[in-house]
Amino acid sequence: MFNNLNFIFMKTKISFLAFVVIFGMSNFNATAQSTDLTVGKTKFSIEIDPATFAFNGYSAHLRIQPKSCNHLIYGVGIYAMDMPAFFVDMNSNNADKGWQVRINNAIGIFGEHHFSQVNKGFFVGSQISAQQFLIENDNQSGDEKFTNGLIMGYGGYTLQPFKFPLYFKAWGGLGYTSKISGENILGGQEYEIAPISVFATLHVGYTF
Repeated sequence: MFNNLNFIFMKTKISFLAFVVIFGMSNFNATAQSTDLTVGKTKFSIEIDPATFAFNGYSAHLRIQPKSCNHLIYGVGIYAMDMPAFFVDMNSNNADKGWQVRINNAIGIFGEHHFSQVNKGFFVGSQISAQQFLIENDNQSGDEKFTNGLIMGYGGYTLQPFKFPLYFKAWGGLGYTSKISGENILGGQEYEIAPISVFATLHVGYTF
């Protein structure tokens, strides 16, 4: 089952990246041919989370601002990373028990409301994600995998310090998570899944 899940995630990643390239190129061509760069135009943004790469992972997010929306943006993203020890230890029942945890594959959909304008200033948002975790333990052999569902509300601030549309988006969120499938017990030792999830990070993005 997990091999099938990995295959599905891999297909999703490939399809998503192809989607980003196709829409990025088509939007670039449309922009080059248009004399009006700001009015009546659907805009696309690509974002990454540098922390995921620092923790042996990856991320890629596509955001779409429909031409009729001045403050709303929608998107989809994929990501993976090794969970830092301080995140694992936030659950006292898992702290200092030898757990090594990785978000092996994840995909989510996002929606955001920006109070001033999209990708500038304060915003709030929500996401729904499916996250496959890989767990190992220093005191046990082997590993296990399980998949969580996540619903999270978040908020933050986006800064565009340059004349070109590169932006930095700092945000933090509080969510509810629950196991969908898989096994979170390894060698008789349980990795406890807390129902409340807290997360904060910084995205870097560019609008086309």
